[in-house]
Amino acid sequence: MEAKKLNEESGKMSADGDIGSVMGFSGFGKKARTFDLDAIFEQTRRTAIERSQHVLEERQKEVEMEEEGGESSRSVATSDSRQRNHSAASRSEQRESDGDSGSDLELVGPQREDDDDDDDDDEGLVGPPLPPGYSAAHSDDDDEEEETQDDDDNPVKKIPDTHEITLQHGTKTVSALGLDPSGARLVSGGYDYDVRFWDFAGMDQALQAFRTLQPCECHQIKSLQYSITGDILLVVSGNAQAKVLDRDGFSVMECIKGDQYIVDMANTKGHTAMLNCGCWHPKIKEEFMTCSNDGTVRTWDLNSEKKHKSVFKPRSAQGKKVTPTCCTYSRDGKLIAAGCQDGTIQIWDRNLSVHTKFLCRQAHTPGSDTSCLTFSYDGVTLASRGGDDTLKIWDIRNFRKPINEAHRLTNYFSMTDCCFSPDDKLVVTGTSVKRDEGNGKLVFFDRISFQKVYEIDVTNASVVRCLWHPKLNQIMVGTGNGLAKVYYDPVKSHRGAKLCVVKSKRKEKHAEMLTQDYIMTPHALPMFREARQRSTRKQLEKDRLDPKKSHKPEPPVSGPGRGGRVAAHGGTLSSFIVKNIALDKTDDSNPREAILRHAKDAAENPYWVAPAYKQTQPEPVFAEESEEDEDEDKEPEWKKRKI
Repeated sequence: MEAKKLNEESGKMSADGDIGSVMGFSGFGKKARTFDLDAIFEQTRRTAIERSQHVLEERQKEVEMEEEGGESSRSVATSDSRQRNHSAASRSEQRESDGDSGSDLELVGPQREDDDDDDDDDEGLVGPPLPPGYSAAHSDDDDEEEETQDDDDNPVKKIPDTHEITLQHGTKTVSALGLDPSGARLVSGGYDYDVRFWDFAGMDQALQAFRTLQPCECHQIKSLQYSITGDILLVVSGNAQAKVLDRDGFSVMECIKGDQYIVDMANTKGHTAMLNCGCWHPKIKEEFMTCSNDGTVRTWDLNSEKKHKSVFKPRSAQGKKVTPTCCTYSRDGKLIAAGCQDGTIQIWDRNLSVHTKFLCRQAHTPGSDTSCLTFSYDGVTLASRGGDDTLKIWDIRNFRKPINEAHRLTNYFSMTDCCFSPDDKLVVTGTSVKRDEGNGKLVFFDRISFQKVYEIDVTNASVVRCLWHPKLNQIMVGTGNGLAKVYYDPVKSHRGAKLCVVKSKRKEKHAEMLTQDYIMTPHALPMFREARQRSTRKQLEKDRLDPKKSHKPEPPVSGPGRGGRVAAHGGTLSSFIVKNIALDKTDDSNPREAILRHAKDAAENPYWVAPAYKQTQPEPVFAEESEEDEDEDKEPEWKKRKI
């Protein structure tokens, strides 16, 4: 019995051992394995030093032929490497001493924090030290960085001109272009009185405008500009009243017209002559400005359309009235600048409308129309495009003479643009050409040196409007032959024209109509079965073979009748009377016979009068011809009595 119990207990213990090994806790209670981390680190360090020394020896052989300066740098580098090796060796000896002192202890777990702190000093240098005479600038990454730096330094490479799209505005000059601040919608106006709205997100490759209207009837469009919020549009045309439209082209406000019989223009409520230019305030969304041939520059408030806000009156050196041809705000909205026909550029403080703050009398040739003024993004530099074929750059702090100027830039239009690039390093303008005398160009000048750095041949017509949007990095151009072109770069530009060029043209929907409903009844009786419907194409081909159905109808006869056909007569009363007179062949020379012509028929077959008076009407008695009448007939004509 005891032997049986011992066997059962041993069986239970073996079963418990198998279960423990399966469950993973059979090894509990055994001694854990230990690792000497310092010894491992020391072995790794010695291997790295040996490899680095081997590489250094090979590279030193290659560098021996370099210049003396390289030798001095090599000596410094080798001394530094020796110092590093010496310090590393001292730290390793310290670790060995620490390891020997604690060799009796069992090391289990990660490395101590003290060792990590000691190694942090050398973590900046990964791998062996660089060989003498070798610089990191030769790597591929650094080469790419240098190329990008060169691109950043060269403003010409930032010009987005690799691709272009053409928007067909019309056939006449595109005299106005406007783009909202977000760059989603472009608006163009021209000499054909039309204003067209283009939505980049809604257009496809057909490039069609989604709305066309004539807000100012038969007046040429001079200027178009969206407000800073992009929800309203200022329209300046050839009449005396500027209009404000909403984003979809519906009228919001129209400025009042002034009294043209008042001499002092400050006492009138609005302009009295044709407008020349207009723009929105860059900070206040309800304020805009216009200039006119009545010799005034007026600011307006969107909420009070019955009267202007303030009036600025440019004056010549003799104090006489001069006509402003263009006007603009400064970037901060504190200054108002106007270019005048006498060649002057006059700048006022927005809050002081009496005296000018900056004035240049000889800015451009007197009698020429200064077509554009624009401030740079830093607010200090002013660019002016003159009608004397020049482009000038001014510093408003020293406004007596221009900083730089460019000549031989032909200008035939009173609204030729100039603008700054988004990075303020380039100045852009367009040139004009006569018909069939070359191509209009978009010219780029460096702002500092004012050298012509680039140009684009746009088309065989003048370049009138140009606009470089800073958000899209795309250039919009209006030309003299009714085109609005958009230049962009797929890499450097954003949205805008890139949205519509990727969309394919919409397919035209053809209206399909069945001639008759056809019900298929395959199991119907022959007497109820309908004929099988055939295609219209085969029926048309069959009809073409039929001479009656394919007979061409004869056109109406024009002129006199021919070929047995009588020409059609007019539909007026006079033509009807003439036609009847020409066809009446009766001879009314004997009135008696004419009257009695139908007497026999009336007597034999009375129908109208005789049956009604049959009981009461006496029989008619007609006079008989006498001999006297016969004798009178025989008399000569000159003896007959004239009635």
